[in-house]
Amino acid sequence: MDNNLLFQQIIAFTTAVHQVTSDLTKDVKSGVLTPVQYKILEYIAVSQPVTLSEISDCMHMSMPNTSRELKKLTEKQLCSRVTDPDDRRRQGITLSPAGEAMMGEAFQTIGRRFEERIAHLSEEERREIGQALGLLQQKVFY
Repeated sequence: MDNNLLFQQIIAFTTAVHQVTSDLTKDVKSGVLTPVQYKILEYIAVSQPVTLSEISDCMHMSMPNTSRELKKLTEKQLCSRVTDPDDRRRQGITLSPAGEAMMGEAFQTIGRRFEERIAHLSEEERREIGQALGLLQQKVFY
């Protein structure tokens, strides 16, 4: 397969992923969060513990802006910093129990929307999608 064609397919796929993600997550964030704060919590939820620099890189934010948003989330008692026992200079960021609860509710809503989206698929189609996602994760999105 032509690499340029494959690249164009990846671009179309990632664009579609962003659109579906937007559709699935629409209106799930709490009224006390900005969209950026929700995205940070979502990232922490699926990757914790994370470092400040990992959040900054993932969110395409400067370190000072990331630090400021994390301070706000900490003040809202939605995340906390934990010191790495092996390297006391390194801190990981995790969700607090309140943050876990908030993201649990958000993921339940997203899960219900996802179920509605795939309700028409056969078991075989779901299995094929799972295999395709596994292949993409292994070969492209590692």
